[in-house]
Amino acid sequence: MKLAKGAGSWILTAFFIMALSGFFYFFIQNTIQKLFLFLFVSSCLIECFFLMFFRDPHRKIGKEIVAVADGVIREVNQIKDDDIGDSFHISTFMNVYHVHVNRMPLDGTIKKVTHISGGHIPAFKKESDRNERMITIIETAIGPVKIIQIAGSIARRIVSYVDVDQNLKKGTRIGIIKLGSRVDLIVPKDAVKKISVKKGDRVRAGNSQICSIQ
Repeated sequence: MKLAKGAGSWILTAFFIMALSGFFYFFIQNTIQKLFLFLFVSSCLIECFFLMFFRDPHRKIGKEIVAVADGVIREVNQIKDDDIGDSFHISTFMNVYHVHVNRMPLDGTIKKVTHISGGHIPAFKKESDRNERMITIIETAIGPVKIIQIAGSIARRIVSYVDVDQNLKKGTRIGIIKLGSRVDLIVPKDAVKKISVKKGDRVRAGNSQICSIQ
């Protein structure tokens, strides 16, 4: 099973605690043996959770504009964005059990990556717009496209895999939000022929078609 970039330290830490507590439980016979058993069982569960959370499965890349994140479509609307202009805004909520590696929605060149500090309000709330976030602007064949990775109440670290001026193919891994959150995709309105998703739909990064292009 392929794991996401940066998962090693989390998984090795849990494994080290599991191995150490298991050793003390089996070889030290005293009154705190139950404590080591508790630590062993807890670290086993945490290790299994990390292996599930940091999984990075292969994806067959979909057609047209594809989903940036795994999850459930939270919102689809029209906005006037400062960078993109008249746009479609498609927001995806990622729960802790979703794959958290984010992918390119279409071919393009990374033009700008900006990290903005903020709060950690649950990502399903409107107020999460002011949370910590990573904004990536991509120059594409249909014009500029914006991706906003937003941290939630549990997720407190957004990791970007990309650099400015990097040319990337659709479906390429661009980053990860650790422990659940939200990703917004903003595309120019005049480039979109049809929105292919609605609120409540489940999507998979790199695979599910989000929009068709004019």
